[in-house]
Amino acid sequence: MLGALFARFGRRPPAPADPSALVARRAVDRASRAPAAALTLLDLSEGPDPEADAVWRRTIRTRIVVLLVILGGWSVAIEARLLYLQVVRHDHYLARAEQQQQGVVDLPATRGDIVDRHGRILAYSAEAEAIVAHPSLIADAPDVVAQLCAALGDCSADERARLSKTFAGRSHFTYVRRSRSVMPDQAARVAALGLPGIRTQVESRRWYPNREMASHVLGFVGLDDAGLSGIEAAFDTSIRGREGVLLVQKDGSQQFMNARVSQAPTAGITLELTIDVALQHVVERELARGVQEARAVGGTAIVMDPHTGEVLALANEPTFNPNDFRQYPQDSWKNRAVQDVYEPGSTFKIVTAAAAIDEGVVSPSDVINTSPGYITFPGRKPIHDVTYYSSLTFEDVIVKSSNVGAIRVGLEVGADRMSRFIRRFGLGQILEPHLPGQSGGIVHPPNDLDASGLASVSMGYQISVTPLQMATVASVIANGGTLMEPRLVRAIVRDGVREVVAPKALRQAVKPATAATVRTFMEGVVERGTGTRARLSRYQVAGKSGTAKKVVDGRYADNEYNASFVGFAPSGQPVFTILVVIDTPRGHSYYGGAVAAPVFARIAEAALHLAGVPPTLNRRPPAILATTREARMAEALPVIELVPVLASAGGARLMPDLRGLGARDAVRVLIDLGLTPRVAGAGVVTTQYPEPGAAITDGGWGAVRLSREPPPADVPTSGGGR
Repeated sequence: MLGALFARFGRRPPAPADPSALVARRAVDRASRAPAAALTLLDLSEGPDPEADAVWRRTIRTRIVVLLVILGGWSVAIEARLLYLQVVRHDHYLARAEQQQQGVVDLPATRGDIVDRHGRILAYSAEAEAIVAHPSLIADAPDVVAQLCAALGDCSADERARLSKTFAGRSHFTYVRRSRSVMPDQAARVAALGLPGIRTQVESRRWYPNREMASHVLGFVGLDDAGLSGIEAAFDTSIRGREGVLLVQKDGSQQFMNARVSQAPTAGITLELTIDVALQHVVERELARGVQEARAVGGTAIVMDPHTGEVLALANEPTFNPNDFRQYPQDSWKNRAVQDVYEPGSTFKIVTAAAAIDEGVVSPSDVINTSPGYITFPGRKPIHDVTYYSSLTFEDVIVKSSNVGAIRVGLEVGADRMSRFIRRFGLGQILEPHLPGQSGGIVHPPNDLDASGLASVSMGYQISVTPLQMATVASVIANGGTLMEPRLVRAIVRDGVREVVAPKALRQAVKPATAATVRTFMEGVVERGTGTRARLSRYQVAGKSGTAKKVVDGRYADNEYNASFVGFAPSGQPVFTILVVIDTPRGHSYYGGAVAAPVFARIAEAALHLAGVPPTLNRRPPAILATTREARMAEALPVIELVPVLASAGGARLMPDLRGLGARDAVRVLIDLGLTPRVAGAGVVTTQYPEPGAAITDGGWGAVRLSREPPPADVPTSGGGR
């Protein structure tokens, strides 16, 4: 090794060519520094000069030290770099290695279905093909764009420019078109091209088969299949499920070699809503007709079950198609029923009346002085009645919708008690737990209500509510005084197990006796008051009309109103609570009783018919009971005349023989008898339930089976009982 060092860093000074000359020269040098006697043969024969040797050795040592320092520094640097790469940056380079060797592909989860209360599909997800690109694999971008757009057939100039710019880049992945914008034939043509860096990719797409129906309830999803509005947004985490993971192995050319599922996707839950599709269709149709007839800006209609709080139908105008929501103005996406607030006007007098009756401030027969037809407060214009009444009973104050009468009673109730009842009825609160973007309304604290403010509140001004809140107020009166939580979700189906969402009673808002009294007032409104156009020929209805000026730019507009009507039917045993609000009617009238009440009546009539609710007024005479075998046999094809049913000796009504009737006549007879009809088959009735001659009572049900063959005269029908 030293030889190598000597070879690299230097050698000893070269010796003279003649050794004897060197010895002689050294002898002369020593002779000059020492006595001649000291010169011996040994002196003449000793090695190199110590001084030169010392210099040489110092040089070698220096060079060795420098070399060792360099080698040591180099070794330390290598070790430090290895430590940095293998310890400090271990995770980073491990991830890069895995990225180069393995790929992770998200497996989309199947978004859960949304169905109505009868299991009919409102929203579902299906596979559709999107077109994607890998620009880093595209060599000739202009040519690929040209072929791609030729296959698509509908590329715009802007899209061509965007694709050219994108394909010229070196990104690893980009969407050409999402599945919403790709028709199946377009995807097939693109796939057939086999363009490098272009492929189709299956993704989940949300479909709403009923188009605009219940769009504001359902909402919609975005391109990434995330809920953006309505129920889709409220339950997005549960509905969308959990994505799966697919691990793929790639070679040096980044081509897939192998794949395995690391985590399987999990499907989302199925939501069963309280909505009834058939009733929803009726409500949307009648609301659209009402808005068109009134030449209004928009409107809202809600149908609820007052006993459970279930929202059976909810519609808004204008509406939109959630399959292609971007083609509609954003204002049409808004759910007016829970996001818009309005001053309810005279419909709020329901709360004023309930507070006064419940607190014993006034009784229905107490006479209220409404002279001289208006009332004044300092700093504001006089408040007038539409029609002058010198005095009215408190019942007629509500029936005739007297502002002056309601104000006088409201002042007697006082701000504290009025505010308490406002809260009891759920106003100023968000009640429905499942819809995003709800407004709680505007309710002023009692300390902010002077006499003038309380007067405004008593007749439905200076307080703002949502349509859903106002429908809930009417439901309190309909069900006997209980505030039920309005809800849109009836059940959740998870892994095949149906979990029912139970009705929730929030509080007892008023006494049952108070609710019954106010119900009588509301019946009077429809029979002889401001809501006669909500009257039904075969059902007794309770309701209240309302008309209120709109606030525009902080001031009440002179020619813009919200016209509304809220009520329930049948009033004796309510099945439906219905609210209709028409925004800014510009037709022949703007009053709630003229604009909203007819829409209410049409919705109520259809809803009661769909539900098979027996009439409570003007019942048609039911069929006569053929009591003898001979009478039945005398008919070639049994035809039952619509005459009053025979009664037994004990006074009970007897079930007539419906055999031979067509489906329509049989259903009409069952409804007339107070029974809920059930029909199966086609043709004429051959079997009925209860059987002929059985005693019947209201509230039961009757079933008939139809066949193309008339029943034998001597074959008795089966079944019996209620």
